[in-house]
Amino acid sequence: MILILGGTTEGRKAAEVIDEAGKPFFYSTKGDLQEIVCKNGSCIHGGMDCSVMTDFCHVNQIRLLIDAAHPFATQLHETVARVAASMRLPAIRFERIFPPHDNDIVWCENYDVAINRLETDGITNLLALTGVQTMEKLRPYWQKHRCHFRILPREESKVQAEKEGFDPERLVFYDQEHTTEILLKQLHPQAILTKESGISGGFQQKVNAARAQHVRIYAIQKPELPEGFITVTGKHGLRKQVEHLLPDFFPLRSGYTTGSCATAAAKAALLALLYGEEETDVTFSLPDGEIMELPIDSIRINAVSATASVIKDAGDDPDVTNRCPIVVTVQRADHEGIRFLQGKGVGRVTLPGLGIPVGDPAINKTPRMMITNELSALYQGGLDVTISVPNGDEIALRTFNPKLGVKDGISIIGTSGIVMPFSSEAFIDAIRREVEVCIAVGSPRLVINSGAKSEKVVRKEYPSLSDQAFVHYGNFIGETLKIADELNIHDVTMGIMIGKAVKLAEGNLDTHSHKVVMNNDFLKQLAADADCSDEVSDIIDQITLARELWEKLAPTDADRFFPAILSSCHQYCRKILPDGDLTILLIDENNKIPYRIS
Repeated sequence: MILILGGTTEGRKAAEVIDEAGKPFFYSTKGDLQEIVCKNGSCIHGGMDCSVMTDFCHVNQIRLLIDAAHPFATQLHETVARVAASMRLPAIRFERIFPPHDNDIVWCENYDVAINRLETDGITNLLALTGVQTMEKLRPYWQKHRCHFRILPREESKVQAEKEGFDPERLVFYDQEHTTEILLKQLHPQAILTKESGISGGFQQKVNAARAQHVRIYAIQKPELPEGFITVTGKHGLRKQVEHLLPDFFPLRSGYTTGSCATAAAKAALLALLYGEEETDVTFSLPDGEIMELPIDSIRINAVSATASVIKDAGDDPDVTNRCPIVVTVQRADHEGIRFLQGKGVGRVTLPGLGIPVGDPAINKTPRMMITNELSALYQGGLDVTISVPNGDEIALRTFNPKLGVKDGISIIGTSGIVMPFSSEAFIDAIRREVEVCIAVGSPRLVINSGAKSEKVVRKEYPSLSDQAFVHYGNFIGETLKIADELNIHDVTMGIMIGKAVKLAEGNLDTHSHKVVMNNDFLKQLAADADCSDEVSDIIDQITLARELWEKLAPTDADRFFPAILSSCHQYCRKILPDGDLTILLIDENNKIPYRIS
């Protein structure tokens, strides 16, 4: 059993991760206003001291503590650390991502230091964004100077402010009508005082608003954590640690993409080249900013270059590159920036449409960005980065690379940096659990999407729906609709991108690339049936990826072809959801929805 200490954005994310395992857990908050909805978690309320938390852990056989509370919840952090130490339990800290300490911000260790700095600097008109619980700590300042406090628009916050004796005329409330930018224009303070609450706490937005108005910024530094915590900064890192600490909790292990492995190897190679350091582990950032760490298998250094390798761990996903060494050589160069070179076993692009220039190594956009970000932070000069995969040319024959025009090796890929384990049974079970939660929260509609990118677009169509209404089908369109039918969900919307739509239109209800690829002959027949021009057939013969159709089809042909695709998709899906009202939204490359069908 796992106990999550939440009440924050990180707490909700932690619950989402743990809920995926399909096993019971506890989610604890101090009050009852931060309750979440989850399939397998039990929400409990009330503060816990060491004695209460220890008893709770004993009674409920807690095996792991996850502290996802606010960074300034110092008493709770201490309690978790003490209980973990006394009971010999592992404790994970789900930490926020914090921006660097910019020099234009006055950093203060505590509120007494902040008051002294404010008075020393002659600040007599302040907007405090530190919350109602800090009124007492700032009393010596606001009793003498003009000060507005922004608080949450809750009755308990108003009562607390009244209890502290704060002037109600100088209270402003945290809502859309009182953004930091608006308040600064209305109140004209000399400075703001905020807490180092991290990116998810809106710290950067407050700072940016103050900078735009030329208002001075004072910030209370986040307190140091007690010793003993294992720190993660996102959902992927949390899952990896749970997989390590409780190997039997998740049915399948997650893994890393070739892009993440190449990024870690490239960073290790550059550190070796610059400083002669042979790192055993290297940290790097995923595209969403989460910090991860990978072990380095080997490092070689010579006079002009350094080479490092990482062994690809795909988790329990049946990835053909699992256990392959991803080898990266970094060398200084006379040109500006970073140039990517093709090493043995990495493919070369020979056809357009992949988003990579013809002739370039098959290193996709996201891995290039990840590597560039890490290396540019360490070195400003020119670099040549050569990625190699021993036996990659042989492995590539078991992929669709030859069909896509990628010759001589595999592609370095990955959009998230993480490989989620591909198991039909486990994935479909997870979908069912999410759909059941959608029903449990009373959502009037189920909105299914292939992943985060399509969900972001479709969410704009349904802004009033709760988070639980949106479920990812991955590639299991048919199974997801079958679940919706079995659970008697009437109103369903499906967001789909053209790559999956062209497969679904042919009747492929599982669109995974391991099982099915785009059928150009089918698309040509569909275009002919839709009275498209003869040019469309030639265009389809030339493309390697379906998304090329967006830019290559003339407007008249597009308005015939894409609705025909949707109509065929709808026809197959309605057979699985005969009693439901199904809407399908086709999403283009500009994150718009130009075509839909109901």
